[in-house]
Amino acid sequence: MMLRGFVLLLPALLAACAPLPSGQGRGALWQPSPNFDQRRPNFVILHQTTNDNVERALATLTDPERRVSAHYLIGRDGTVMQLVDEAARAWHAGESRWGGMSDLNSASIGIELDNTGEEEFAEPQILALLALLDELRRRHAIPAANYLAHGDVAPTRKVDPSRRFPWRRLAAQGFGLWCDAPPATAPAGFDALLGLQALGYDVAVPAAARAAFRRHFLAQDAESELAPDEQALLHCLLQQKLRPQARGPAAPAALE
Repeated sequence: MMLRGFVLLLPALLAACAPLPSGQGRGALWQPSPNFDQRRPNFVILHQTTNDNVERALATLTDPERRVSAHYLIGRDGTVMQLVDEAARAWHAGESRWGGMSDLNSASIGIELDNTGEEEFAEPQILALLALLDELRRRHAIPAANYLAHGDVAPTRKVDPSRRFPWRRLAAQGFGLWCDAPPATAPAGFDALLGLQALGYDVAVPAAARAAFRRHFLAQDAESELAPDEQALLHCLLQQKLRPQARGPAAPAALE
C-alpha cells in the first residue's frame, strides 16, 4: 500500500524537483510536459556589416557591450562563422516588421555579409551564402518569399544590404521572390501603397517603404511615388507570393 502511494506521488515529486521555467505564470503550478521543442525560424534576414574587414565585424558582433549579433557571419573570402545557435534568438533585426509581424528576431535567422555597402559582394561570399541558404531551407522549410533584407523589415532605419546585392541570383535558386517579365501595367485601380503592404512592408512611412522596395527589386534607392512600370512589377511579385512554392512546403501535422 505504501509503495502504491509512493508511485502515485512520484510525478508530483519529480515536478517539484524540476527547475522552474523562466516564464512561469504567477500562481501557476509547474507541471512540466515533454511535448515541446525549440523555436523553428521561418525567415532569413540578410545584412551587411559596413566594415572594412571581417575581424572588426566579428569583434562588434561578439562584444557584450554592443548587444548586437547574428546567427552567421560570412567573410569576403567565403568563410562562414556561426555565432549563435539557430534555435536561439539572435539580436540582429532590432525593431522590425513584416506582413503584420513584429519582432523578426524571434522568427528569423540573421546572416551578416562582410561588406562596406559601397562595394560589390565578393563571389566566394555569395557562393558560401547560397550553400548556407540551401542548408537552412532543408533544415527549416523556409518559404521562398521569406528571404528578406534588413532594409525590408526596418525600412525607416536600415538600408542593407545595398542595391549591389544580387537578389535576382538568389531568387533563381528559390531564395526570395523575383519577377523577370512583369506586365506593362498593373490592373486598373491598383493601389501601390496597399500593394506594398500586402507584399509585407510596413507602410507607416510610405517613402521609406518605396525606397526599400526599389533597393531590393530594382537596385535603386529613390523614395518617389511608384511609376506605372514599378506598380506592374509590384503586382507581379504579389502574384508570385501567392504561388505554392513561395509559401514553402507544408509543415508536418501535429499529433493530437
